[in-house]
Amino acid sequence: MVSRKRGLFGKKVSDIFVDEDRRKDMSVSIKEGSASTFMSTIVDTYITPFALALGANSVHIGFLNSFSGLFSPLAQVYGSKFKVERKKLILNTIIWQGLMIIPILLLGILFLNGFRMGTPSILIVFYSLYVIFGALVSQSWFSMIGDIVPDNERGRYFGKRNAILGTIGVIVTLLSAFLLDYYKTGGFVLIGFSILFLLAFIARFVSYYYFRKIKDPDGNQKKTGESFINFTKNLTKTNFGRFVIYIFLFNFSVMIASPFFSVYMLEELKLSYLWFTIINLSQAVSIVIFMLVWGKFADKYGNKKLLTIGSVLVPILPLLWIFNQNPFYLLIPMFLGGVGWAAFSLASNNFVYDSVEKEKRSVYLAYLNIYGGIGIFLGAGLGGLVIRYLPISFMNIFLFIFLVSAVLRGLIALIMMPILKEVRSVEKFSFSRVMPLIHFRTPGNHMSLDSLHHNMHYKKREGLGRRIGKRLMGMFVP
Repeated sequence: MVSRKRGLFGKKVSDIFVDEDRRKDMSVSIKEGSASTFMSTIVDTYITPFALALGANSVHIGFLNSFSGLFSPLAQVYGSKFKVERKKLILNTIIWQGLMIIPILLLGILFLNGFRMGTPSILIVFYSLYVIFGALVSQSWFSMIGDIVPDNERGRYFGKRNAILGTIGVIVTLLSAFLLDYYKTGGFVLIGFSILFLLAFIARFVSYYYFRKIKDPDGNQKKTGESFINFTKNLTKTNFGRFVIYIFLFNFSVMIASPFFSVYMLEELKLSYLWFTIINLSQAVSIVIFMLVWGKFADKYGNKKLLTIGSVLVPILPLLWIFNQNPFYLLIPMFLGGVGWAAFSLASNNFVYDSVEKEKRSVYLAYLNIYGGIGIFLGAGLGGLVIRYLPISFMNIFLFIFLVSAVLRGLIALIMMPILKEVRSVEKFSFSRVMPLIHFRTPGNHMSLDSLHHNMHYKKREGLGRRIGKRLMGMFVP
């Protein structure tokens, strides 16, 4: 007989209910995130093509990304000072962010009807507001979901959640491309953009419906943390501070090139919206595939090692664009880039959870994003100005900034990764242990890479690729 105070296996009944509530909230969070991803996939993926359709140049594109990158963390700091419940704050800003999509979609209609004065600049203003309202509560959401998900399940849960959301992003991106190409054929591509942004607007309010169902386990959580000035003074003295410096430098190097891949594909290579989407989808597909793998990896071997893998792979992406511009070839660097970005983004998020006490997360996350946003602002602004005003003749200007970005990414990772430390107690990394995390599935068969190596008679000697891989990892992983 189970007592009223204790459940099965000696567990408190109240704890059982808490676990059930957590599971329910974690499930609803995936549904809410699916609707939110529907919106963000459309807006974030197609805002640059939309700006180009409105007559934007490279400087406009640079500022479109740099201003939103700078204002976003500033809004997070402002949002971290609100004295209202986290859930109430998030719900209010969801509404305001959704409303900012309306003037964006109207710009396309006005442009078709002859209103073309300063439309790229107007777009920058409203897109920045859209980003600001989303950023106001990002640290509140980050803190809230961190309280809901158990510590020992973060890697698997966020890996699963990100994989599901990534799959939705792939589907939405592909269908959006077909819609845009259909309207482009008739000369009304701006109508297609307006339809997409209308769907994004609707999806935002679907996410509002689901978010109302999530219970905040600690709505009035006290926020603590040192001032931004003191935090800045101590950056080099703490592990998290050094991580902040790394994110600032890495964002700067990434954003020199990142906003201009879309411009290069659409303006220089003259690709259709369908090809533009297919190339971007190759990265999205690899992110979906590897999120689950990296989630298990992070839980077992730690986020520092996963961050190392991402930091090694991400610099390769812009470098590979230099060698060939065939659309079929471009699928390869984008797929590889997705593998790296899946590792980098998952490890970065979880690194914050591991490194910062929950009472300080919202404040310290805001500080992290201030530095990250400054890196975005400087990198994207510099990239746009270089494309617009730097006269070079020895190579295409877009390929030049891709090369510069690749070199800077690699150098920054090489310098910064060795000084970051793993926070949790995790298993020692080895290639033979990590191989079972990846599985090959064939009809009627299921084998791991280890068994595959055994069947191919490679078990007795270590291959060259594995030896090189160990040597590379040894440079970064203690």
